[in-house]
Amino acid sequence: MTESTSGSDLPEPLPEPLPALPDESWSRVLCVVAHPDDMEYGASAAVAQWTRRGVEVSYLLLTSGEAGMQRPPEEVGPMRAAEQQRACAAVGVRDLRILNHPDGMLMPTLELRRDIARVVRQVRPDAVVTANYDLEAYGGLNQADHRAAGLATIDAVRDADNTWVFRDLADAEGLPKWHTRWILVAGSPNPTVAVPVDDAAVAASVASLESHEAYLADLPGHPTPADFIPQILADGGRAAGSKHAVLFKAFDLGPGMRAAATDESAP
Repeated sequence: MTESTSGSDLPEPLPEPLPALPDESWSRVLCVVAHPDDMEYGASAAVAQWTRRGVEVSYLLLTSGEAGMQRPPEEVGPMRAAEQQRACAAVGVRDLRILNHPDGMLMPTLELRRDIARVVRQVRPDAVVTANYDLEAYGGLNQADHRAAGLATIDAVRDADNTWVFRDLADAEGLPKWHTRWILVAGSPNPTVAVPVDDAAVAASVASLESHEAYLADLPGHPTPADFIPQILADGGRAAGSKHAVLFKAFDLGPGMRAAATDESAP
């Protein structure tokens, strides 16, 4: 006698691998985060992969991270900026910009949005990368600056593409609007795309976090970068069907209206 098999007895279907991000035609990427080291927890592996392919990657830090250590801020800010410069060099980034908004007190204000939109118009990126801005992130409550930075970045990308928002950027500074096709959120609990990375990019990502030597030494019990960054990227690889990968939640903003850039009546 053949026993009937209920649906609950059937094996669970294997999850579909996350699709690869369609980034082959990119020429420029802008990464906007709150602090030195925010790009270094895995996302920098994607940066290393991009720069080796010839993509120009710029980093925009909204603060210098001066409130992140148990030393006076006036000492910490320049030290962390220097460490970030070394971290950038490890992954092929030559353009590092730091806005010096107050660390620990970021707010998604119009002023912050204008500052980010200005750099978007200057860099003219195909994609803007930012970090997870959810209330809960990284196994606990997300830091206030991370939330403010992400929200301001999302809004500023769209501000940069609107003729009638921050008109002084065009009128006084000669920066016409710019349409960014992609917004990528690193560290999202619900990623939608993957950037497969090779062993060299993994090693570069580890080196980028190791560059924050003084900062990491100030964090009791912080694991050694080589002990956990490859594991983060291997976990991403399993979700992507590759050895290693960086995962992002991607927002495709469409092709935009660059072809109609001379029509100043259209925001």
